[in-house]
Amino acid sequence: MEPTENDLPHLRRCVELAAEALEAGDDPFGSVLVDSGGAVVAEDRNRETSTGDPTAHPELALARWAALNLTAEDRAGATIYTSGEHCPMCAAAQGWAGVGRVAYVASSAQLTEWRDGWGLPPSPLAPLSLRDVVPGIEVAGPAPDLVDEIRALHEASYLRRSGRA
Repeated sequence: MEPTENDLPHLRRCVELAAEALEAGDDPFGSVLVDSGGAVVAEDRNRETSTGDPTAHPELALARWAALNLTAEDRAGATIYTSGEHCPMCAAAQGWAGVGRVAYVASSAQLTEWRDGWGLPPSPLAPLSLRDVVPGIEVAGPAPDLVDEIRALHEASYLRRSGRA
């Protein structure tokens, strides 16, 4: 299912956060946690390189935040918006935290295809679908209107790392 018009402003913010991550030297991923009423309650960006912690993914940080700050009922009605479909680690965190919905800009399959096309080594984790890790979760994505923007950020990250930027 594609994201709705109501999802697009939050997904655009994810792209902005991904650009901030790239500017800070991290991989371009950004995420926003929104309650059932549509209010943003938390947001984060990737911080793997800047912190030296390969688990410093924004989706994981938001799932933890939700588990610590929202009731189970509020988590079930919340959405994690993100620039890229969750890796298995982040998907599991969202499932354990009980956040009921996710919407993303680019899928794991798209990210994998781009990386392969640029000659990058594969991810250390299998590119599983969110639904494979968290059965029953509501998922919306990819977001065709924003895919080119996030792809360009990932390409810029690749070019920087390869010394071609």
